[in-house]
Amino acid sequence: MNARLRPRPHLPMRPAWLCRNCAAPWPCGPAQLALAAEFHGHSVALAFYLAASMHDAVDDAYSLGLRPDPPAMHARFLGWLSLARRPRRSGRA
Repeated sequence: MNARLRPRPHLPMRPAWLCRNCAAPWPCGPAQLALAAEFHGHSVALAFYLAASMHDAVDDAYSLGLRPDPPAMHARFLGWLSLARRPRRSGRA
């Protein structure tokens, strides 16, 4: 049997909100790229998804006895969205 390995997805592990693949805070860089591709052309839906995920992460942090830093959580979950929405340069001047 040919066992081809598929790349493991970069999904969140709750309640810590670390990436199941690389253990970085989720959404890690690879997860951001995958999310931007998956939601291409639907940036509002991506923003809603990430805002809901951030809300869940804040709730999970409190349930673990932690005190989340709201600006850091915003930067982590939503701060990168403006980069994902930038139009591609066509290469023409």
